[in-house]
Amino acid sequence: MNGIWLEDLHATFRTGLGLPQPPPGEALVRVLKAGICNTDLELLRGYYPFTGIPGHEFVGVVESSGDWHGRRVCGEINIACGTCSQCRAGRPTHCERRTTLGLISRHGAFAEFLMLPFQNLHPVPDSVSDDEAVFTEPLAAAVEILEQVHVRPTDAVVVLGDGKLGLLCAQVLALTGCNLLALGKHAEKLALLAARGIRTALITDTPPFRADVVVECTGSSAGFDLACQFLRPRGTLVLKSTYAGSLTVNMSRMAVDEITLIGSRCGPFAPALELLARRRVEVRSLIQARYPLQAGVQALEHARQPGVLKVVIDMA
Repeated sequence: MNGIWLEDLHATFRTGLGLPQPPPGEALVRVLKAGICNTDLELLRGYYPFTGIPGHEFVGVVESSGDWHGRRVCGEINIACGTCSQCRAGRPTHCERRTTLGLISRHGAFAEFLMLPFQNLHPVPDSVSDDEAVFTEPLAAAVEILEQVHVRPTDAVVVLGDGKLGLLCAQVLALTGCNLLALGKHAEKLALLAARGIRTALITDTPPFRADVVVECTGSSAGFDLACQFLRPRGTLVLKSTYAGSLTVNMSRMAVDEITLIGSRCGPFAPALELLARRRVEVRSLIQARYPLQAGVQALEHARQPGVLKVVIDMA
């Protein structure tokens, strides 16, 4: 597992030296629940040379004294320096010296405690359960699509992939009233969307469809190729997945058809929390398994199985 073993990491904050002391401006957060993301699984495959405690989807309670004490929170995962050229240009998620919770030079959420700057924290509304709050970070990533692309009700949109992120992206895009089609390989997953009135189809039974916007959530080269096939000339392709290895892309077709290619990752937490509070997006049905922290390795092994949706680590 690329040197990441949760049995060992569980003891990181219990060394006999007391609780960790966050630096000035940062909060100590007691983690309640954490979700396993595909990016966490990619770390185990060597996607990025990370050493430490993984995990970046969480809900917790602030233990630090002060105004935030006792508040239930989730947190944005990118910690910016505030002074580099990207930060000064208003692009803190692309900070040249950023750390990222559980991903880049910062211990993550698969532990009893984590530390984040107060400015990264967002209070969780009372109407949002812990199970729902765990989805704030990936739901914010889905919301980011609407920050980047103006989707009109008249637009034909395809969401390709029925994994955790694909199901969230489809629910968010459905709120625009667009002509939406969600495609995947698993009828039981697509049924979660169909129950919310979203049109779905198996990739093997795809009807003729030319889309203004395609959101690619499969993370596979075959998915990327299929996404390109669905796009009309001057369409927009949104990449919500990272890819293991290299892609072979017909760049001539991209140029001739004047395709707009948009990379898309982290998104805004405030509107994501509002969607959860207003019950505009349903996430609890995406949870397929729960494990205690002590069984974290088993949780990761479960999450790595093909077709599994969200696996939650419960610190209680």
